[in-house]
Amino acid sequence: MAAAKGKKKTASKKAAPSKKTGGPGAEELKKLYRDMLLIRRFEEKAGQLYGMGFIGGFCHLYIGQEAVVTGITTMQEPQDTVVTSYRDHAHMLACGMEPRGIMAELTGRASGYSRGKGGSMHMFSREEGFFGGHGIVGASTSIGTGLGFAHKYKKDKGVAAAYMGDGAANQGQVAECYNMAALWELPVLFVIENNQYGMGTSVDRAAAGKLYKRGEGYGIPGEQVDGMDVFEVQKAAKQALDYIRSGNGPYILEVMTYRYRGHSMSDPAKYRTKEEVSSFKEERDPITHVKEALLKAKVSEDEIKEIDKEIKEIVTEAAQFAQDSPEPDAAELWTDVLVEV
Repeated sequence: MAAAKGKKKTASKKAAPSKKTGGPGAEELKKLYRDMLLIRRFEEKAGQLYGMGFIGGFCHLYIGQEAVVTGITTMQEPQDTVVTSYRDHAHMLACGMEPRGIMAELTGRASGYSRGKGGSMHMFSREEGFFGGHGIVGASTSIGTGLGFAHKYKKDKGVAAAYMGDGAANQGQVAECYNMAALWELPVLFVIENNQYGMGTSVDRAAAGKLYKRGEGYGIPGEQVDGMDVFEVQKAAKQALDYIRSGNGPYILEVMTYRYRGHSMSDPAKYRTKEEVSSFKEERDPITHVKEALLKAKVSEDEIKEIDKEIKEIVTEAAQFAQDSPEPDAAELWTDVLVEV
């Protein structure tokens, strides 16, 4: 369903940075830093609101994985589409959806993107080409394959980015989608966000072989990339998207990342050591990596602090907007069930 009335349409973030050599310039670095910091602060605020009882049901945070969706989105084109699973707030922000509309949906308010009926896991925006987060493990792959079919049918040069987790990569429907996408040469980028734990089980205990190689039997090329480095993600995403857009069919990216929080807000994450989590935070944090690049590009600490301040204000305003917005009327339960065409 479309975004609720009253929310302005934002400019899409699906625009590739300049293709000049020598790495990103200061302005591109500032945009990357801003986008990733917005995800981090938004997720932290969502965690706070969940603890205060403003968000009900399940809530899966993206903290630590910001470089994945940011890096891929910056290399997409406006006609591309995106679908993901339940760890989806970051994907919405990356697509250009309004923070206030997302937060309103998280808190079940009428001004949310799905009018308060989707919650954390089930909201979307056709205007921004975001076709939802989905609670069914592996469902994003099937829907993404369908979106790829639509792009090919319409001949719009679009690519469907279908995100899944490392746990979802073991689902049977994923193999079926690989087969279908390869057979019909569909423009689908299958992205495996390997944060190393499916629920509470290490990927090493649950998945045989390398996940990015799972498409070899279908003739689908794959690559594994460092998901804590946004520049490496951008490089791999551009290569993959160029391959797909040239009419070669699907591609698999296994992006190695790490979530700092538990699987969901109800998960204390006792299955991993504090030392393991700390090592990623202190040595491999994706936002710190971009900040260091900013400083090397002669961007001042004051400029960086201004970005920090701006993001804090955006997130604070979004949280207040959500809390001030009305809950949907009970009659809304019977609307948006079917689409008339």
